[in-house]
Amino acid sequence: MEKTVTKAVKDPLFHIVRRDTITVGKTIAIKVIALLLAFIVSSIILGISEGCDPFTFLASLFMGSFGASLNIWILLKDMAILLGLGLALLPAFKMKFWNTGADGQALIAALASYMCLYFMRGKVNDILLIIICLLAAVASGIIWAVIPAIFKAFWNTNETLFTLMMNYVAIQCVAVFINKFATGGSNTLPTIYEGSLGMIYEYLTPILIVALLTAAIAVYLKKTKHGFELSLVGESVNSARYVGINVKKVIIRTLIVSGAICGLIGFILTNGLNHVVNTNSLGGKGFAAIIVVWLADFNPYFMILSSFMIVFLQRGTIELLSNLGATNDSITSIVTSIFIFFIIGCTFFSRYKVLFRRDEEGKIDNKFFAFFEKILSPIARAIAKAYQATISFFKNLFKSKKKDTEIDNNDSKEITLKEDNNTDNNVEAIQENNIEETNVESVKEETNIENNTNEDSIEKEDE
Repeated sequence: MEKTVTKAVKDPLFHIVRRDTITVGKTIAIKVIALLLAFIVSSIILGISEGCDPFTFLASLFMGSFGASLNIWILLKDMAILLGLGLALLPAFKMKFWNTGADGQALIAALASYMCLYFMRGKVNDILLIIICLLAAVASGIIWAVIPAIFKAFWNTNETLFTLMMNYVAIQCVAVFINKFATGGSNTLPTIYEGSLGMIYEYLTPILIVALLTAAIAVYLKKTKHGFELSLVGESVNSARYVGINVKKVIIRTLIVSGAICGLIGFILTNGLNHVVNTNSLGGKGFAAIIVVWLADFNPYFMILSSFMIVFLQRGTIELLSNLGATNDSITSIVTSIFIFFIIGCTFFSRYKVLFRRDEEGKIDNKFFAFFEKILSPIARAIAKAYQATISFFKNLFKSKKKDTEIDNNDSKEITLKEDNNTDNNVEAIQENNIEETNVESVKEETNIENNTNEDSIEKEDE
């Protein structure tokens, strides 16, 4: 008889399960751990390539953005441009129209604005010139965005490739204009300051405009019929058609909004910041804006934080390279990409959880992953506890303030009631005194009357 050997089949090392709910504390803990891991990996790469220690790297990150007042203004200005391009992409992305052409739409708008400056300077006053440049930029951005929208709406073309190719067409349009009108064969256009957006500080212009634009886009997406329609088209085209929405109209209208915002950003770049245009005026900010939208999970207010993070990293690594005297500009892109990779990766753990195979003691049945669990679990618990402690602290603080205000209100009410009672008592006492005085007077009158009658009777008797 042959013996059959049966091997025990183990469960897989891990399996992935979708989370039903996740607390805010755990979400913050996951993101903080992702940032720490990104910082560790970036420090290792910088230590190998540039001989930089982690403390110098951390100090440079903050000095690059907050080391001087000018650095703060530059940080806010770069944030405004990046956030503005992200706001332009947001309505299209909510509609699942993957517009990758923000660079081209803003660049062609900047070119249109510069052409108005080039050909009309000195012929009209600055206010009229600014209006003409703005209209030309917005119209150019709309045209550049609507062309792929029409092809998508009527012929269902791939909008990602179409808008991406339109970027290169816009770059070549700028190159042709430079070759035609560059002065003295310098391959650069002259800087034109006529029609400038002169304000208290030149960086204040994009900051104020984009701040208002953020609130406007949030209201447009949440509170208007157009925002509801484009969200419904993004969720299900068939459902949108079923309820009577004209999908083609919504696609074209949404890209008009996106193109108009890109045109506004191109106008700001030409008339407010650069006063000139070249093929690298955007510097790839349109592609970085895609990351801004995704990191914020399509929330216009969270996009402020994501744009801050990207600009903060870029400015910090530039400061680090200048301090080290390094010439490898790709380090900036590498460090930023590492942080973005880890933050996008952490969204996976916010939506899903990984369940490992465990032994009888409840430990992970793998030495490698068990080692990381020992390190990361206490950190995650500490971050979650710190978050809960801060939340409870502020809740108790607000509760105590409310109690104090309620006590003060009650005390004031008691004081007013006492005052009212005192006044009532005074009024009653005055009324009683008046009554007594009237009674005394009436008694006096009665006695006078009696005396008079007695005198009359005595006189009669004498007679």
